[in-house]
Amino acid sequence: MSCFCSFIKWKSSRDQDLFDGNRDIEGIGNTATYSYKELRKATSDFSCKIGEGGFGSVYKGRLKDGRDVAVKVLSTESRQGVKEFFTEVKVLSGIVHENLVRVYGCCVEGDHRILVYNYLENNSLAQTLLGSGSSGQSNIHFNWRTRVKICLGIAMGLAYLHEEVDPHIVHRDIKASNILLDKDLNPKISDFGLARLLPPNTTHVSTRVAGTFGYLAPEYAIRGQVTRKSDVYSFGVLLMEIVSGRSNTNMKLPYEEQLLLEKSQEVIHGLLLLQTWSLFQRGELEKIIDPCLYEDLDKEEACRFLKVGLLCTQDITKLRPTMTTALRMLKGELDIDSTQISKPAIIQDFMQVKLTGQRPPISSLGMASSSDESTRVSLTFTAITDRE
Repeated sequence: MSCFCSFIKWKSSRDQDLFDGNRDIEGIGNTATYSYKELRKATSDFSCKIGEGGFGSVYKGRLKDGRDVAVKVLSTESRQGVKEFFTEVKVLSGIVHENLVRVYGCCVEGDHRILVYNYLENNSLAQTLLGSGSSGQSNIHFNWRTRVKICLGIAMGLAYLHEEVDPHIVHRDIKASNILLDKDLNPKISDFGLARLLPPNTTHVSTRVAGTFGYLAPEYAIRGQVTRKSDVYSFGVLLMEIVSGRSNTNMKLPYEEQLLLEKSQEVIHGLLLLQTWSLFQRGELEKIIDPCLYEDLDKEEACRFLKVGLLCTQDITKLRPTMTTALRMLKGELDIDSTQISKPAIIQDFMQVKLTGQRPPISSLGMASSSDESTRVSLTFTAITDRE
C-alpha cells in the first residue's frame, strides 16, 4: 500500500508516552491536512453534532470547496484514542472502495486530532434499521431489496479488505453502528481505529483483544489472535440482524436482571444468534425474518442469508467461509443447502470449557459502556484452544 511511504510532523506532549516523543508519523502522506481553524469554520464552531463514538464526537460540516463532510473529533481527554486515530488514518489513507468510508483528510495540530470523512446522509444501521438512535425509530423503510443491497455491499467491502488490499486488513469491529448509509442506502464500512494489518503469508497477528459484545468472535477473545475469520464471525451476526431487524445485543435490560442466572450474559449478548440456530434446527428459519418485510420479500433468499450467517458464526473457525465465498453464497452462485452447518460459537462456551468451568459474571469481562448502546470490550484472558 502506498500509504506507508510518507510522513507528517506532529508535536504534542500528550502523546509522547504513546509515540516516543516528537517524531515523524508514517503512513498518512496520501491524506490532506486541515488546520483546526479551517475545520472549526467548516463546522460552524462544531455546532452540529451527528454522532458520538467511544473516543469523541462527530459533527457535520462543509468545506470551502462545497463538499459536505463528517468531522470526527478525538476528545482531548482521550489518551487511548490517539492510537486508534493514527491507525484509522494509516489504514484509510491509501484505499478506496465504494463500500468503505472515504477519508478526505485530518488535522494534527497541538492537542487536536481530527478526521474528515465524506458525509453520509442516513447515519448507521444501528440508528436506522435496528432503532438504537435517540428516538429509537427511523422513518426509512428497509424493504427486502434494500437489505439485500446492504448485505452484499458489506460483504464486498470486507472481501476487498481481506483479499485484495496488500497487506490484508482485519477490521476487528464490524457491527451495525459501524455500517453507515449514504442517500441511496448504500453501505459504507466505517471506524477503522481497531483495524490490524496482516503481513504477507501470515494467518494471524496477536494483539490486545478489543471489539464489541454480540459481535466478538469467541476464539479471538480467548486467544488474542486476529484472523480474517474474526471479521467473518461479526459479519455473520450482522447478517442475522439485517434479516431479522433485531439486535443480537440487548443492553436495555435492568442491571439487576442482567445479573440473574436466567438472564445470563449468553442470552443478553447472543439471543438472536441462539434463536436463529434453534429455528434452523427445527426447519423454521422463516420465523426469525423481520415481520415488517412483506412487499418484495423473497423468503427463500432471506433464509439463505440466515444460513450464510450461521455458517459465518460456526464454532470451528476453519469451517467458516472466506468473505468471497460468503458473498458468492449470498448471490446464489454457490449451493449452501448441501453444506453442513455446525453450531454457532458463543464466548461463554469457550470460557466455561477452557478457563474456570463456570460462567463468569458480567463485570469480570471488562465491559465498558458506549454511547451507541453497544459494548466495546478489552479482554486479557490467555488460553489455548484447538478449534482452528
